[in-house]
Amino acid sequence: MATMHELDALQVAAQYAAGRLSPVDVARACLERVGACEPRLNAMYRIDAQGALAAAKASEARWRAKQALSPLDGVPVTIKENIYTKGDPAPIGTRANEDAPPQTADAPPAARLREAGCVILGKTTMPDFGMLSSGLSSIHGVTRNPWNTARNTSGSSSGAGAAAAAGYAPLHLGTDIGGSVRLPATHCGIFALKPSLGRVPVYPPYIGRVTGPMTRDVASSAALMNILAKPDARDYMSLPYQDADYSDIDGLKPKGLRVAFLPEMNVGFKPHPEVAAAAAAAAKALEGAGAIVEEIPSFLTEALMDGMSRFFEARSYNDFCQLPPAKQAKVLPFIVEWSSWRAKDFTGRDVMAAYGAYVGLREAATKATQAFDFVISPTSPILPYEAELPAPGNDPRNAFPHICFTVAWNMSEQPAASLNWTFSKDKLPIGIQVIGQRFDDLGVLRLSRVLEQLRPLQLPWPAL
Repeated sequence: MATMHELDALQVAAQYAAGRLSPVDVARACLERVGACEPRLNAMYRIDAQGALAAAKASEARWRAKQALSPLDGVPVTIKENIYTKGDPAPIGTRANEDAPPQTADAPPAARLREAGCVILGKTTMPDFGMLSSGLSSIHGVTRNPWNTARNTSGSSSGAGAAAAAGYAPLHLGTDIGGSVRLPATHCGIFALKPSLGRVPVYPPYIGRVTGPMTRDVASSAALMNILAKPDARDYMSLPYQDADYSDIDGLKPKGLRVAFLPEMNVGFKPHPEVAAAAAAAAKALEGAGAIVEEIPSFLTEALMDGMSRFFEARSYNDFCQLPPAKQAKVLPFIVEWSSWRAKDFTGRDVMAAYGAYVGLREAATKATQAFDFVISPTSPILPYEAELPAPGNDPRNAFPHICFTVAWNMSEQPAASLNWTFSKDKLPIGIQVIGQRFDDLGVLRLSRVLEQLRPLQLPWPAL
């Protein structure tokens, strides 16, 4: 029988409802797992054992009284450091903000979790300003991949990815502005959904920024979406609320679905042969199940990708310049060079041209995919790289060649998920990406569930 930290969210909730497990026992088991693994992984920024046990005790009383606040009442969860939680600092991954004060209110996703009775174990790590696809942070140190601690988790939801793979909790929250839940998902062998922009209210909102669930299985993320997608007026970019059941993920018939297969971006890194083979196998499996699969060419150009890089550089350099010199000296040097080497000389025209690339990428992505129900592609072109590096290749003047498959869908506002498909010869996870039409978050969850059932036998989760 699976130990308590190995149960998924729906299994835990079913045990609560049947009276066979207590939220207190599950919280303790998760905290023990965290304590056992943290010396090797460093996935947690803050651990709130006292608060978690108090919340679990309250949940236990509700289940006994048959007054659960939600189907996930009492289920443990971790939250990425930059999703504000009342009473906790949010240094946004950088030592420059080591004196950040405690937050005075929960951000919308954290507020929804508390309202649902979820047990918050603590906050997970992230790299400086969330602008690295890496587990390296000037304040948190190095977060390591549970499948191989010499390998990188990717990021920026690095701690969440590692925590999910290691079994810290059944539920985890990350954020994504260019691939930051999907890249850790592929490198850590888990599932993650980047919802349509505005589907999950956030604060503060920004172009492309979303909060998404990160779990070991599709159904757990779907159940969490029922909580996260509730309205919050603070997000002035949020979508109109839809009373949808995101848990309704079974029953999609692949037969007749029009699926685009996007094997190459021809920008950034060329897909590793094992990554390319995994994506092709997923497309073939869908075709074998009756889907109409058509390979499509890349819509991404070097000019569009470079424009997106310039856009993020300009944004980050502006943030950097607002720090006093003493704080600037504490920012990770890689981030300093990356954000400043060009942006320090940008004119207003340069910045507007970079913004134009964002608009152009949005148009290119939607145009290339409008004739299809879904798109299948690699999530990342590479396998997990060295744990200590801030980016694959370690070049601050070419920091984003590995986000070529993910960033477009943030700009186009389309939902996209990463699902582990198989493993490399070195037993490293390889994920595939599922992209849907804008607003079709439920469709992406449903197709991900189909692929979850079609994929090869998975390796056991890391024992650590």
